[in-house]
Amino acid sequence: MRSRNPVFSRRGFSRDNGYAGFNAAPQAGGPAVGTQQGNPYAQGGTSAQPTGNPYAQNPYAQQGAPQAPVTTGGVMTMDDVVARTATTLGTVVVTAVLSWLLLPVDEANLNKSYGIAIGAGLVAMVLALVQSFKRRPMPALILSYAALEGVFLGVISSAVSTYIADGVVAQAVLGTMAVFAGVLVAYKAGWIRVNRRFYGFVMAAALGFVLLMAVNLLFSVFGGGDGLGFRSGGLGIMFGVIGIILGACFLALDFKQVEDGIAYGAPREEAWLAAFGLTLTLVWIYLEFLRLLSILNSSD
Repeated sequence: MRSRNPVFSRRGFSRDNGYAGFNAAPQAGGPAVGTQQGNPYAQGGTSAQPTGNPYAQNPYAQQGAPQAPVTTGGVMTMDDVVARTATTLGTVVVTAVLSWLLLPVDEANLNKSYGIAIGAGLVAMVLALVQSFKRRPMPALILSYAALEGVFLGVISSAVSTYIADGVVAQAVLGTMAVFAGVLVAYKAGWIRVNRRFYGFVMAAALGFVLLMAVNLLFSVFGGGDGLGFRSGGLGIMFGVIGIILGACFLALDFKQVEDGIAYGAPREEAWLAAFGLTLTLVWIYLEFLRLLSILNSSD
């Protein structure tokens, strides 16, 4: 069974078939699309589908319904993905700017602003986990996550700009945009091939990275300082670069998810999941850039 967590899973992977679409090319519009073994959005209700394939039955299809050509009215398009992603990222940016302006990080208000930011970040994490384990996207939940994540990012960015170096936030934003553009160009050019091996490597590396950061956080909480030193000095720089590379790899998985969703006629609501995954990844990359640049500026 695949994980429903979009952070550590992308729709289309399975133990049975590897990555959806690599063993069977999509066919536009015809009934054959519904019975492709590798299609995660195949139409249900036909005995031709192998029962061992977790993607052989479309959870959105009416059981027993006759096969019909896929129509464009209810399927995901690139315009849907772009619009939903712009809405989600726009919500993050707007609330980040508002929190930067309304939650000052001067000495008199620092603790209050930090408290609000940490609370918003924790609630955002909970909302992200709730959405991750939902079978279907919930736009209100995704936008609530984006708004709260923006509050967290706004206060943290303001603090870094105030106490570390002015201009670091702009550099982190430009770096995030550069990684996004670079991965998109490399993916479209075919320089990055997202297959099952790539997916397995990224998931294993991400799990190890998260576990190391969790251990470092525990040592930091109970031992004081920076724990094991994974977030400062030379090790901090190295792990910052690794975090950005992992974020770039997740972007490639996001692009493959969008491409397969469009090719296999995913329901239009799946565009919200694509936007959610892209937002999570871009927030990850931005935070890693912000941390890396903070370390580099602190060592000057």
